[in-house]
Amino acid sequence: MKILVVEDNKDILANLHDFLTLKGYVVDCADNGLTALHLISSQSYDLIILDIMLPGVDGLTICDSLRNNAHLDTPVIMLTAKDEIEDKLKGFESGADDYLVKPFDLSELLVRIEAVLRRTSKNSQQKILKVADLEFNLDTMSVTRAGKQVTLKPASLKLLKKLMQESPGVVKRETLEQLLWGDDLPDKDNLKAHIYLLRNKIDKPFENKLLKTVHGIGYQLLDQSQ
Repeated sequence: MKILVVEDNKDILANLHDFLTLKGYVVDCADNGLTALHLISSQSYDLIILDIMLPGVDGLTICDSLRNNAHLDTPVIMLTAKDEIEDKLKGFESGADDYLVKPFDLSELLVRIEAVLRRTSKNSQQKILKVADLEFNLDTMSVTRAGKQVTLKPASLKLLKKLMQESPGVVKRETLEQLLWGDDLPDKDNLKAHIYLLRNKIDKPFENKLLKTVHGIGYQLLDQSQ
């Protein structure tokens, strides 16, 4: 996944670059509107993080040009210090998919990035689910983590697909049981066994654990390194 970060504050720009690179994204940076427009016109991005107040060309103009002139549907998350409802409306009217007010936690930005990418991928032909460095190609039914192939049984693939689609939300135990067995529910420990097998494949070999048990409710797939 390739992200363009457009931000004129060099400290914030460097921080976002390092953070997103650590999370497995390929990141390009621009500290002004003209450079951003050049990069957008010459390269393809999966998502753009766009500050509104920029030298040269502001973020609202860039986003509007992206939608109405270039006719690109690349998802955009707006960054701004303005939190008035009128400012948010301007951002959405220009074509932004989400809006984040400074200062913000990097963990919140990551959740919003993953949510926007997941939402926009459902509305397009893109068939790749992604949570942190875990990817699931729905066309080939192949799973990779940190670029390494992960081999899963059909039941594990079903569970993983649902957990990734709902990430970072919690999926109820009953929902996962229905997914695997329909109305013919097995012993209550069977789901635990399948979750154990899935965790051994996607988490055990890696330092950053993604699959979380929410006791009494179900399971959740999210980046817990924050």
